[in-house]
Amino acid sequence: MTENDPSAQDRPTPASGMPEQPNSAASGGAQQGGTPSGGDQPAPPFQYPPHTPSAQYAQGGYPGSPYAQPGYGTAAEPHAATATASSASSAPTTAQRGLPGKLVAGVALLALLVGGGAGAAGGYLAADTATDSPSSNALNQPAPAKQTGGAEQGSVEAVAEKLKPSVVQLQVQGQGSANEGSGFVISEDGYILTNNHVVEAAARGGDMTVVFHNGDEAEAEVVGRDPSTDIAVVRAQDVSGLTTVELGRSDDLNVGQSVVAVGSPFELAGTVTSGIISSLNRPVTAGGQGDQTTVMDAIQTDAAINPGNSGGPLANMQGQIVGINSAIYSPSQGGNVGIGFAIPIDQARRTADEIIKNGHATQTYIGATVGNAPSGGAAIGEVQSGSPAEEAGIESGDVIVKMGERRIEDANSLVAAIRTRAPGEQVTFTLGDGNTVEVTLGGQPVTVN
Repeated sequence: MTENDPSAQDRPTPASGMPEQPNSAASGGAQQGGTPSGGDQPAPPFQYPPHTPSAQYAQGGYPGSPYAQPGYGTAAEPHAATATASSASSAPTTAQRGLPGKLVAGVALLALLVGGGAGAAGGYLAADTATDSPSSNALNQPAPAKQTGGAEQGSVEAVAEKLKPSVVQLQVQGQGSANEGSGFVISEDGYILTNNHVVEAAARGGDMTVVFHNGDEAEAEVVGRDPSTDIAVVRAQDVSGLTTVELGRSDDLNVGQSVVAVGSPFELAGTVTSGIISSLNRPVTAGGQGDQTTVMDAIQTDAAINPGNSGGPLANMQGQIVGINSAIYSPSQGGNVGIGFAIPIDQARRTADEIIKNGHATQTYIGATVGNAPSGGAAIGEVQSGSPAEEAGIESGDVIVKMGERRIEDANSLVAAIRTRAPGEQVTFTLGDGNTVEVTLGGQPVTVN
């Protein structure tokens, strides 16, 4: 549907594919993440922290995608400046007015002098008529006492105090390119959760440095990554006693709920922004590649997320992490316009745990290709022999319109919904003819190129 995050724009764009298959993630390994920008094919207005309106990664950026993730580029000049320049260029010239240049200069000088004279005269009169009665002056008032109480629980200030010590800046140097993003500490001995698109260059032979809240730095290495969900785990070297975050849950979030984002937009480390959850279950393409192998089920927020925020935390008002900021929707190569996307922490937590314990992530699948049904829903194409779909009795031509109680509007909606579940879970699909099918979801190790 959409594309995500802004970040590096030098990654090759994988060909988009339709199959939602066990090994399809391999094709997503070359993606970078971050609000997206770059050379992706322009897509409709809503595409997956740049398409027709392009978007970018919240961090680096993917070529040509409507979701900007964080990539860095020259900032667009403010409209006000443009308007001013336009105004100046259209103003009548001295010759058009028919006034000699010297006369215009003389008039300007006269105006300046008159203004100065009037000011001087006014000041003199005011002083001359002033009385000795005291007048109120804020500059003479004593400064108030310093704040002594702690931040109020449930406030943005309290959330910021809790999160900032655990949020880091990741500086990645690849072959001929540099990238920057965010992450957060999940273990005292240096494990850090972030986006795949933030660290992909380091995984391909580059170098990575972690900058902590107090300014300390440490070299880091990629432990594992999953391009299909845009999640990666890195580990800072030779560190201990780090302050870890508290992970929340994303399966009970509500639209309108307040959230706080922390990260390093445009290399401004430790930046805190706040907003609300604008929508849930928004299918977005990780890395902005337009490939079904990387579709994820995103949390939409209006908290300001810009290039460099990718990989940073989105937290509830208890300071618990509910998502990983990953992409932004940006009609131009500019920054935040109030539409950002985060990976649900339930999915990220499961993937990170698999990476740390097994060295790789597992992708959930049903073993069938899917496309958009003309009347809505996901149309089943080829069904793989021996796959969960075949074992459940799903056939080519079936149209899935619901998974559990969730409505399935198109192919990406189905893929995203499946990815939120773990391998081995049983789900109920409702078909277009009203029949239901019980499917036990399968899982395959994610292959990373």
